[in-house]
Amino acid sequence: MGVVVGAVSFVVTGYVKVTTNVKHESVPTADLGHRPDKINPALNVLIVGSDQRNGANARYGDFAGERTDTIILAHISPKRDGATLISFPRDSLVQLPACRAHKGFPGQNAHVGMINESFNSGGIGCTWKTIETLTKIHIDHYVKVDFTGFKAMVDALGGVPVCVPEPGISDKKALLTLAPGKQTLNGEQSLGYVRARYSLGDGSDIGRIQRQQMFLAAMAKKAMSGETLTNPGALLALLDAVTKSITTDPELTPSVLKDLALSAEGLKAGSIRFITTPWHYSLTSPGRVEWVQPQAKNLFTMVAKDQLTSKVDAGEQKIPKSQIHVLVQNGSGRSGLATNVAAILEQRGYHILGVEDAPKPYAKTFVKYTPNGQTRAARVFRELVKSTTFNVRGGTTQQVVLVLGADYQGLKEPKTTIEDVEGFDATHDTCTTR
Repeated sequence: MGVVVGAVSFVVTGYVKVTTNVKHESVPTADLGHRPDKINPALNVLIVGSDQRNGANARYGDFAGERTDTIILAHISPKRDGATLISFPRDSLVQLPACRAHKGFPGQNAHVGMINESFNSGGIGCTWKTIETLTKIHIDHYVKVDFTGFKAMVDALGGVPVCVPEPGISDKKALLTLAPGKQTLNGEQSLGYVRARYSLGDGSDIGRIQRQQMFLAAMAKKAMSGETLTNPGALLALLDAVTKSITTDPELTPSVLKDLALSAEGLKAGSIRFITTPWHYSLTSPGRVEWVQPQAKNLFTMVAKDQLTSKVDAGEQKIPKSQIHVLVQNGSGRSGLATNVAAILEQRGYHILGVEDAPKPYAKTFVKYTPNGQTRAARVFRELVKSTTFNVRGGTTQQVVLVLGADYQGLKEPKTTIEDVEGFDATHDTCTTR
């Protein structure tokens, strides 16, 4: 469902009304098992979007149980002057830990499975344990938001502006019909927009995550705008909707929320960054994704040690590597070189179209692209130790061709800084074209 809204709203509005609206659900310490140490004063909040379909949510389908439509970890800096929100693709194949059965949950045996299984198997405690086990990041609190709560927050903001791509959206599963173009969505429309999957883009969960993150950036930007913060009625409505829409651990009290929000009063949209755990499509389980290593581990280590100090340029948006389609051609004269290079690029997150021999031998390695593929080619070019470029001015494809020549000297070592992680900040305009 893409609901980072609870945590984002706490941070970006600068105020949290101390009320009794918030619902609490405790997570026994025994459910979390052996936990990572708390090694710095940064705050890590697990945010889940629940797809529970009972009560007011029943109109969205008759499905028993409750799953996490979205799993996000919000890392809030010690000085509360920056926040990084990491999305975990729900289609991720990971090593799930054992969780005990309780309160009607069947429990979970340790096994390789989809990351969102944990919630249905053991509730929020099992999801909490799963994320801590996988990332080695100490989680301080959790926030859960369901469909109805998400809609209430959007409506309290007076809607959120988005750009709907051509030819528009018609999605029966998401109960959504939208014309193309820039428009402001109400709560019901917004829920359909962030839930829609198969009717937009490539139909993948990754595409949906990217759309959710852009929507949440627009939502955060509006929450921080003058029309909300300087309007007491609008601000009160938003805070009331937020506090009525979430479930948290008992330790995340209204007093803690108030102190957190007041300490973050100077936070700007450009200091809120959205990223996705580095991933690639699974070669053994079609339709699933696996995390790219060592990039994912490096990211988690930076979060655990609070080393996310870099700032994103305002409005910056990188093209995700998964959307950079690369054909690798071998013109080097070295047998098997293209296959090896393609495998490494795929591990780094690029989409490999294929591997083939070049039409003739080449002395130099080069990246071939059209004007439409220039920004994509630049990212591939930066991976290479030595290369040149070739612009096919008459072409229109966004695909990139990497031709390996006799001078090929390898790929650069993967970066271990936050700049190498896909992401953008909350100043991003959803109408910006790639």
